Amino acid sequence: MAVADDEDRGDRGGGAGSGRTYAVGFWGDVPYSEEQRTAGVPNLIADMNKQRLAFSVHDGDIKSGSSRCDNEVYARAEGYFNSLEAPSIYTPGDNEWTDCDRPSAGAYSSRERLDFIRRNLFDTRFSFGQRRMRLEQQDAPYVENRRWREGGVTYATLHVVGTDNNRGGETPDPAEWEARDRATNRWMRETFAQARRRGDRAVLLTAQANPGFDRSDPTRAPVRDPQTLAPEDGFTNFLRALREETIAFRRPVVLLQGDSHYMRVDKPLLDAKGRRVENFTRAETPGDSPQNGNNDVQWLKVLVEPRSREVFSFQPQIVPRNRVAVPAP
Repeated sequence: MAVADDEDRGDRGGGAGSGRTYAVGFWGDVPYSEEQRTAGVPNLIADMNKQRLAFSVHDGDIKSGSSRCDNEVYARAEGYFNSLEAPSIYTPGDNEWTDCDRPSAGAYSSRERLDFIRRNLFDTRFSFGQRRMRLEQQDAPYVENRRWREGGVTYATLHVVGTDNNRGGETPDPAEWEARDRATNRWMRETFAQARRRGDRAVLLTAQANPGFDRSDPTRAPVRDPQTLAPEDGFTNFLRALREETIAFRRPVVLLQGDSHYMRVDKPLLDAKGRRVENFTRAETPGDSPQNGNNDVQWLKVLVEPRSREVFSFQPQIVPRNRVAVPAP
């Protein structure tokens, strides 16, 4: 099928109609198993293609952390992204590079796998998808960080991954983390600056990692003080910059993440005095549940209403052919 280039959409303030409601799809942390690769994800993509989406975003982890990081894994993911009718954007997860040095993953060099991803999945300024969208791109080597605008809302992807953002973990790489952390936070601050300058209604950021906002999530270690954002780890600088920019922006801000494999929408960000940051929302996509097949191979639809007060509303989408516990009616 021919691919159409929609070259103006990356900076189109009137995209999808300046005040008109439009829908966006988010998914991630799949596929992790053969069943998910051959049935679950194709079912999910078909379900997305039945709906009129402005674009979709995969928030990272195109494979499990213990499975092999061979080249065909990335080619298969690219095939999924290009089978989506609407423009498709992707931000890397830890499973496809930081974890690739594990013996079960092929004992690759993590940095080599990251370089491979950048060369092969981020080698143009366009999105994936049957209809492509031109995107802003951070300077090399951080070409995976992308930005675009739709209907008076600014969107950006941020390369922030699990495994302590590659600062810690089993084989830490503090030099790589420090340079990428600095570049990614600069990209985020520039995103807010653009949104303020344009008078945009909202900002939505997508990153793979669950950075562990507060004490409510014991699956994230270390447990973080929500006021000071201590102790220092691979996410602290990111969280401090995010909090500062969100408070200064005043209008709605969403961080769309994966990592924990648990669909939720909440408000976990507090200011330095322990008060909830009212204009911030965290949304998380569902993800792999290996013991239950395609049970959690689902996606999150975000309705964007630029003229409404909160701008974003969230609708979990349960793919009928991926229902396991309760069959579709």
